[in-house]
Formats: sequence, structure tokens, C-alpha cells
Amino acid sequence: MMFKSSHSPNIHGSNNMRRMMLQVLLASLPGMFALFYFFGWGVLINLLIASFTALATEALILKVRNKDWRRELKDSSALVTALLLALALPPLAPWWITVLAVFFAIAFAKQLYGGLGYNPFNPAMTGYVLVLISFPVQMTSWSPASPLWESSLSLLDTLGLIFNGQTSSALTVEMLVNGFDGYSSATPLDNMKTQLSQGLMPSEILKTPLYSGFTSLGIAGVGWFWVNIGFLLGGIYLIWKRCIAWQLSAAMLLGLGVIALLFNLVAGDSYAPPLLHLLSGGTMLAAFFIVTDPVTAATTVKGRWIFGIGVGLLTWIIRTWGGYPDAIAFAILLMNMAAPTIDHYTKPIVYGQNKSQTLEDKK
Repeated sequence: MMFKSSHSPNIHGSNNMRRMMLQVLLASLPGMFALFYFFGWGVLINLLIASFTALATEALILKVRNKDWRRELKDSSALVTALLLALALPPLAPWWITVLAVFFAIAFAKQLYGGLGYNPFNPAMTGYVLVLISFPVQMTSWSPASPLWESSLSLLDTLGLIFNGQTSSALTVEMLVNGFDGYSSATPLDNMKTQLSQGLMPSEILKTPLYSGFTSLGIAGVGWFWVNIGFLLGGIYLIWKRCIAWQLSAAMLLGLGVIALLFNLVAGDSYAPPLLHLLSGGTMLAAFFIVTDPVTAATTVKGRWIFGIGVGLLTWIIRTWGGYPDAIAFAILLMNMAAPTIDHYTKPIVYGQNKSQTLEDKK
């Protein structure tokens, strides 16, 4: 998913991959805890469903391919995909959405191309986009963060919603979400985009309960701020442990932040402030845990900057003018397509060759 290496296909020893997986799990804990604290038991239930589905799917396909599935599963790459999808999906999404997203990610986006190191697209984002396009209602039914609830859902009620579609008192996700006002039942990015389209200014929108406590600075929203801070801390840990290429993370945040700042300075009444883009939705999860995938991202140093900035720019463009408020998955898949070309034209000059010879080789 994000392990620092050279060009794909990448071959990793199972012991090294297990150590990397441990680092990823440790790094994801702050963001995962924040998601659990603000959005409830569904986060952990999604993780269990996704992990079981990923391991079962990968084992079955490896067995069909006459591979040693017991040895192959030890690299833990399937669990990384499960982790990313579980953290990205709405906590109260029906169980079958999680199963479908993970199955598609493992079977089609990974194993169909030959397994780890051969996939051109990020498996987790491929599975996420499939269910987002196919089931937009379920995928945009995020419950409000816990401070906006009068009472939080119990574990049993959460299990009922995920597996049976309703709680013990016959409440559905739609009933719970629609029971709140229009501000608290939407994510900050979705709410900001909707309200801007209705002629409201960001300064007015940021005074609503969804952004309580952060109105003066225009930072994210209730719950989402701390979720992104959690993944930011995890990302810093991964950089410290040299598990990821920091240029990809820095470039994505730079590309997203700069364009958001420029448009906000020029027309602040029409565009969301940059901190909202940086600290809402899945920005920090993507910047440190998804964009940094060495198999599907650019691998040269210059290419990493181009790739990351491209993801940031596309994210802002789709968030602002597209049909989806959090556009990171689409931005990453689009840049995945461009990664081989970026690498081709950003290869360093080989020792003993001059610049003109290198350019001729690239033609």
C-alpha cells in the first residue's frame, strides 16, 4: 500500500511486509480512534468485515491460481487494503457494501493483474469508487459526529443497522440521519458545497453547528478536524520510520492547499477556505496512507512531486465543480493512469550520458 521501494513490480519478503504492516497499523491508530470516538462502533465493525473478506478473497483466488496461499497471505497486503477501505467507508454502511468493495479491490484491482506489484490502480480506491458510483445514497449516509447526537448508538443497535438495516426500535439509517437538521446530517465538505451553491458565504456557513468551535479559523468541522489530525500524526510517524516517500504526501497537501488558498483569496465569498479542504474528509488519510502507494504512484523523486501535486489539484477541482464532495479517490485513480508516463519523463540522467541522449531515449 505505501511501502517505500523502487519501481514496480515490487517484490517484498513476507517478514519485511509483516513489519511494514505493523507500522501501518500503529500509524493508523490515532485516526482510527478518532473515527471510533466520533462515529461509533461501525468503524470497528467495518474493519472486521473488511479484514475477513480480504483474507478470504485473496486465499480463494491464490488457491485457484495454484499459488501457495498460506505463504502469500503472510505479506499482509490484503489486510492493508481492508484497513484503508474500512476507514474510508461510512461507519453505518450495510455489510454487503463493505464486502463488495473489498472483494472487488482484491479480486479485480489486485489479483486480476497478477497480484502485489503488478496492479496499475490503487486497489482500495478502486473498490471505493465502485461502491460510491453504484450506491451513492448508502455511501453518502454519514451519521453526524457524536457531539451532534443527543445519544450515541449502542453496539447492538450499530450491528442491527449494518446487518439488518434497522435498530432494535426499528430505526433505519435514513431515519436517524434525517432526524437531524440539514447541517448536522452532512459531512463538512458536502455541507459547504451545498450551501455555497445556494448563495451563502463561507463565513455564514461556518457559524452553523456542524463547525462549532472552529468558526473563527474555518477549520473542518466537529469530529473531522480530530480525525484528520489523527491521521496526520500517523503520517508523521511513518515518515519518521521511513516507511513512505514524504514527497508524495507533501506534494498532495501543497497542491490542494495552494489552489484552495488562491481561489479563497481572490473570491472568498464563493470558495471554501484552504484549512477546510486540508482538515476535512479523507485528506490526511489519503495523503499519508493512500497516495504513498509505491506500486501505483510515481517512483522518481521529481515524479513524486508531480504526482502528488496532481492529486491535490484534481481533488480541489472535483470537490469544487464535480458531483462528489470528497473527490480524493477519483483524483488518485486518474493520477495512477498518469504515473507510468510521469516516471518515463522524469528518469534521472544515467551516469555517462548527457541530457540530449537521455531525452532521445525517452522518445
